[in-house]
Amino acid sequence: MFKTFTTLITGANARAEDRVRDAFAIELIDQKIREAEGSLKAAKATLASLIQRQRSEDQHRQGLQARITALTNRAKTALEADNIHLAEEAAAAIAQMENELQVRDATLSRLDQKILRLRTSIETSQRRIVDLKQGAIQARAVRREQTIQSRMAGSGLHATGSVEEAEELIANVLGKDDPFEHSQILAEINADLTHSTLEDRMADAGFGPATRSTADEVLKRLKASK
Repeated sequence: MFKTFTTLITGANARAEDRVRDAFAIELIDQKIREAEGSLKAAKATLASLIQRQRSEDQHRQGLQARITALTNRAKTALEADNIHLAEEAAAAIAQMENELQVRDATLSRLDQKILRLRTSIETSQRRIVDLKQGAIQARAVRREQTIQSRMAGSGLHATGSVEEAEELIANVLGKDDPFEHSQILAEINADLTHSTLEDRMADAGFGPATRSTADEVLKRLKASK
């Protein structure tokens, strides 16, 4: 039971994290680009230090090589002059400098390899950051389009609901009974129930004298009065 509950909690947290990442995707992309640019800047600084050290080592190496060459010439001159003591002393110094030269050559070789690898890595990172920035521009454009479409969809749904509601109100108004006609019908029903219109209807049918004036009677009186 506890394992199932833990699994549910883990799943809920993962879904919540996905929603947050999706909601703040653009901000996260920009942050990752800034972090990548920071790492690239640090890598460039390291490369600059390595190149500076390489140049310094190369200068020392060239100086050491020049000293070896010069001291070798002096040792040869000492040997030609049968000055064995100075020649031996020069030979010892030359051997020491040659050993140092080997160390500096090895150091320069390692520096060359490090610089090459780091330079390649920096170039790759630079291209990836350029791609990331272009992708971020596209992502922001897509997000703006999605936001606009979402607003339009929301506005459209709201407008559709308003139209439907207005149409329903109009139908209700038009579908209601005419109150004046309703009152007339009601009065007729009441008159029939009380027989108040019976005499009028019998007079209209020719049974007995008229109970109300008619247009024919008025017209007859007007002709007779001439």
